[in-house]
Amino acid sequence: MKPAPVSRRHFISAALAGSAASQSSLVAADALSKEGLFTEPAHDIPLANDADVIVCGAGPAGVAAAITAARAGAKVRLFEWRGCLGGIWTAGLLGYFLDFNKPGFAKELREKLDARDARANSKSTSRFCYDPEALKLLLEELCLEAGVKFQYHTKVCAAFKEGNKLTTIVTESKSGRQAWRAPVFIDTTGDGDLGYQAGCAFETGMAEDCPCQPMSLNALLIVKDVQALREFVRFAQPKEGENSDQEKKKRIKDVLVSTGHFPSYASPTMWHVRDNLIFAMMNHEYGIKAWDAAEITAATVRARAEMNKMVAGLRGLGGPWEGIQIVATAEQIGVRDGRRIKGRYTVLQDDLAKGARHEDAVTRVTFGIDVHALSAEHNKNHAIMPKNIKMQPYDIPLRALIAQEVDGLMMAGRCISGDFIAHSSYRVTGNAVAMGEAAGVVAALAATSKRMPHEVAWSEGLAKLEAMGQRV
Repeated sequence: MKPAPVSRRHFISAALAGSAASQSSLVAADALSKEGLFTEPAHDIPLANDADVIVCGAGPAGVAAAITAARAGAKVRLFEWRGCLGGIWTAGLLGYFLDFNKPGFAKELREKLDARDARANSKSTSRFCYDPEALKLLLEELCLEAGVKFQYHTKVCAAFKEGNKLTTIVTESKSGRQAWRAPVFIDTTGDGDLGYQAGCAFETGMAEDCPCQPMSLNALLIVKDVQALREFVRFAQPKEGENSDQEKKKRIKDVLVSTGHFPSYASPTMWHVRDNLIFAMMNHEYGIKAWDAAEITAATVRARAEMNKMVAGLRGLGGPWEGIQIVATAEQIGVRDGRRIKGRYTVLQDDLAKGARHEDAVTRVTFGIDVHALSAEHNKNHAIMPKNIKMQPYDIPLRALIAQEVDGLMMAGRCISGDFIAHSSYRVTGNAVAMGEAAGVVAALAATSKRMPHEVAWSEGLAKLEAMGQRV
């Protein structure tokens, strides 16, 4: 085939472009050798400006925020870096809903899971097990029904401001880099990725360099006869005289030790899902920073190896453990402790001690202080660290969900503004859903009325939720 003719002008342009590229490469190589840095050349990327509210992270807080904002009349985009909605519930195989006895979207989820026979037969509305695949489908259907535009395999990688106002984010995906503008953004990444990229101050763990709570890689297991393991597995409906959950944990640990392995989580837990399917949480990875990809990778590899080792050890015992095997380990290791973005109010340990009340309370937390062992040495004595105060139910105010230093940015879930001890209580997913619901309605009201979130009174948000029938 005869090649197409090349014009002199095209040739010169190509040559100049090549020369520029060569010079750029030399500059970059020089920077690399001197400073360990690479200067990325500036280039134009596609920009979309079609949303009122952009939500980053589609975990429990993110789906609640996105769906609520859309129902409140906002045009919503939701970005998720994994391949499903639900975050720790689904990709993380958390296994258990906690502090979920709340009105609004939490109640709606309970009822819809029940209608699909996807919630363990539990009389409790606060703590229960669920079917993770059914939940993936339900959340997708709810987002589609609400008109949320959600996109998988897409991670927020940069944020830009005009003055103090967040105006634009950049995402990275199979489609390359894309830019997105909106009046209001909500950080529901769990680890406060968006707030950090926008320049917000944050805290993590007990101090700047941790120590922080451990990570856990959960798994779905199948057993030959779950009833034969009743003394080890937690059921939604305990039988009369059945041993307690704490006793079940101790018996699992003792059996694992009998195989020659002391578990990295000394209170290993198994929950019954349905039939002979169970969830398992039996490992800890200590001192891992939530934003260090290399550390998280190494922790995931260790945790998956340990989970397989423990299950193989149990299977080798035979008897009621005969045939136990892993169906799937979580797509992502479970993170308890990431960045806590500085907000207009910080929830403190003292709030838990006195049972704080606020006029702008978006939810009331009833889950206790839950600090897992901070090191392998601690784990030998206390899988859960001793509590230094007595906790009373307390309020999370809207102000803790609004960034202090960046306008147009809200947070929901475990990256809201709080200290280490308070975070260990409010981080469970029942509270994440309630916070997401609140952030979603306030973000929608702010965006559609050309206000900033801090200019919207919670009484207005609450009235909107009640009008939507989402606060009963």
